[in-house]
Amino acid sequence: MQQYAEAAGLVERSAAAFVRGIPDPLTDDGYFGPASVAWRISGDLSAPVGGLRALLIQALHPLAMAGVDQHSDWRADPVGRLAATSAYLAITTFGERASAGRAAARVRRIHERVRGVDPVTGQEYCASDPALLLWVHAVLVDSNVVARDLFGTPLIADEADRYVEEMVVAAELVGVPADMVPDSTAALERYLARIRPQLRCTPAAREAAAYLLEPPGLAEEVAEIWRDIREAVLACLPDWAADSYGYRVPDLTAIRRDEIRQALGVLDAVFIGQPGVLEARQRITLQMRAHAGGSGGRPPMPTPA
Repeated sequence: MQQYAEAAGLVERSAAAFVRGIPDPLTDDGYFGPASVAWRISGDLSAPVGGLRALLIQALHPLAMAGVDQHSDWRADPVGRLAATSAYLAITTFGERASAGRAAARVRRIHERVRGVDPVTGQEYCASDPALLLWVHAVLVDSNVVARDLFGTPLIADEADRYVEEMVVAAELVGVPADMVPDSTAALERYLARIRPQLRCTPAAREAAAYLLEPPGLAEEVAEIWRDIREAVLACLPDWAADSYGYRVPDLTAIRRDEIRQALGVLDAVFIGQPGVLEARQRITLQMRAHAGGSGGRPPMPTPA
């Protein structure tokens, strides 16, 4: 039986990573800016649910999961891996272009070294393969939309399409050509359906999912909230993904959904209580308010420098 490190310090280390990703002061609007849907989605209470849903679905691609399993220390330091992901997402979403570009370049260099053979399919993989990078990107974007619709502030009108379009630049930053990236919800849905035949629940994926849904060693107050988050993540899974893992998708009542939203609010309050988080959030909020007080026009789509 594989031994895993406990998840003690999950909130504290994730918060510290978030704070490191938010520059003080914010000297430029980065690749998205305060008018973007991306800024609002990243700050929504549903973000933890979207992130965990993404990890579970991403793991069902055997080549993507083999790369993580064979080239990372996620079992020895799973909290560290999650914190590193949190820092990267914070700096590429809210950070200045120069900082975001440097962070993406570091990730690209790491990916170049991640190569091997998946023991389940026998296929070779390389983490810098645009097809694998696109899979990880597309699932994260889809998961953020799904989680927000179920447990956050629902997107209105064309906002989901705007978000998918905005996030094309995030895929470009890690090395995916823009013409490969879905730029609308319809294109994203078609892409995910096309990849489904390649997916399977490998032993490594099953291990990772079990850990993420019930991480040991959480502080008592966080462990109680995590049970609600687990139910939320399972409720967000498509039936085919839940079936792959052998999970049952819960049919949540309106009352139960409100209870989960309240739990997410409590978790966010714990997060804000960590050093530096409130100040970082305030910097983001001030930027958004300053833009709202201006012309209100939508800036052109950014492109990587």
